Amino acid sequence: MHALNKNRPLRRIVLASAATVSGMVLLLSLKPHTSPTLATAGTKSPTMSSSSGPGAGSSSGTKSVTGDTVQTRWGPVRVRVAIESGKLTDVTAVSYPQDNPRDQEINNYALPQLRREALAAQSAQIDTVSGATYTSEGYRQSLQSALDSAGL
Repeated sequence: MHALNKNRPLRRIVLASAATVSGMVLLLSLKPHTSPTLATAGTKSPTMSSSSGPGAGSSSGTKSVTGDTVQTRWGPVRVRVAIESGKLTDVTAVSYPQDNPRDQEINNYALPQLRREALAAQSAQIDTVSGATYTSEGYRQSLQSALDSAGL
């Protein structure tokens, strides 16, 4: 007797449902379950520039260091830091995802928060901004590379 006997419609429904569920489980198992890694691309050596104020030659000059470009899922992120007397005085996002209105909205919200946190922490140990996870990770990695290059 055949499993899909026409005398038993409920059995056909159950078997068709089980086959559909099994197929969906197999399809979903093909999806990668790891989060994308952030690959550092572009310049491997951060850029440094110094500008000294009235006390030329003293250690009180402002040093500007640009971190590595970090390629995220939504685009590259790169930051530049300003350091004066061994203290982080400014953080500027040089490049960040801004290809579409949603990227612009997210980054207009997230970048000022990331900047405030970096200046308050004086390090790259900052929290991720909710809704801007990839940008936050790229920001943190680029900031760390700039701080490492500056010797902080």
